[in-house]
Amino acid sequence: MRYKTKQIKVGSVAIGGDAPISVQSMTFSKTKDINGTLAQINRLYFAGADLVRCAVLDHDDAKALAEIKKNSPLPIVADIHFNYRLALEVAQFVDAIRINPGNIGGSERIKEVVKACKERNLPIRIGVNSGSLEEQFEAKFGRTPQGMIQSALYNFKLLEDFDFADIAISLKSSDVPRTVEAYRTLRPLCEYPFHLGVTEAGTTFHATIKSAIALGTLLLEGIGDTMRVSITGELEEEIKVAKAILQDAGVQKSGINIISCPTCGRLQSDLVSAIKIVEERTKHIKAPLNISVMGCVVNALGEAKGADVAIAFGKGNGLVIRHGEIVAKLKESELVERFLSEVEDEVKRYEER
Repeated sequence: MRYKTKQIKVGSVAIGGDAPISVQSMTFSKTKDINGTLAQINRLYFAGADLVRCAVLDHDDAKALAEIKKNSPLPIVADIHFNYRLALEVAQFVDAIRINPGNIGGSERIKEVVKACKERNLPIRIGVNSGSLEEQFEAKFGRTPQGMIQSALYNFKLLEDFDFADIAISLKSSDVPRTVEAYRTLRPLCEYPFHLGVTEAGTTFHATIKSAIALGTLLLEGIGDTMRVSITGELEEEIKVAKAILQDAGVQKSGINIISCPTCGRLQSDLVSAIKIVEERTKHIKAPLNISVMGCVVNALGEAKGADVAIAFGKGNGLVIRHGEIVAKLKESELVERFLSEVEDEVKRYEER
């Protein structure tokens, strides 16, 4: 059961409440490079992202972001560190502001940011990072989950004192247990939506493992309203991994779920080649289908019965099965093409419902 949270709007995207868990990423181009940044935003849009964050380091970035916003297919969150005046500038046209309370300055500066956001009904994400806690919290608690939680509590209560409640919160660390503990402990203490993520997670392999453990754990506990998988130098892969975590956690179905057996000595078919073809030829599909490609009779029929469409390989031949019913018995060389035809037909039926 997902925790009930307050709903906010980032442009056209609802976050929290009963809204789907949104997936987001961040451009790594210099924001002042308008064409380069728009190219990355478009890549994220076609990969299936719901919103995007852009860094605003100086006035040139802020000025460029105004033009980028006009042409962006995704809602834009402005990422502000150190210079609160940049938040005041971009609040005139972006869809949300993300501030790091550890480096944005004192309460008077935050009050000015709140005022600018209230004028346009913009939400604010309080982005707490264990590596950049305010001095008072790091001195007392260290870079611990408790330090992160106390920072979040202080800052959202500060915003509430300024009569502001369109808030999202993130509690990020590069350490998985610390990240999970922080989110888990804070969740019962407020109703604001949570942005999930493991920060500085590393390259594709390490970031995927860390994010799957941390985000998957939290999602299974009903925690999380929006999320980012942070991967060094990757865009589309961030979205792909995030959606896979949502799907495999059973939280949100989107796209093909491929079930295939591990390679073992019982195989009597070229399962490895078959699954590569299937994965490549189905990667465009958005319909939430379960498909199964199994290499021997031990588990094949059982898995096939639970799949929308399945292949059950045998020795030199095999079966194509749809919703538990055999639709074809063919030679191995013909199975994959017939299987893919059945998958596409199943997609059409899904879309017509």
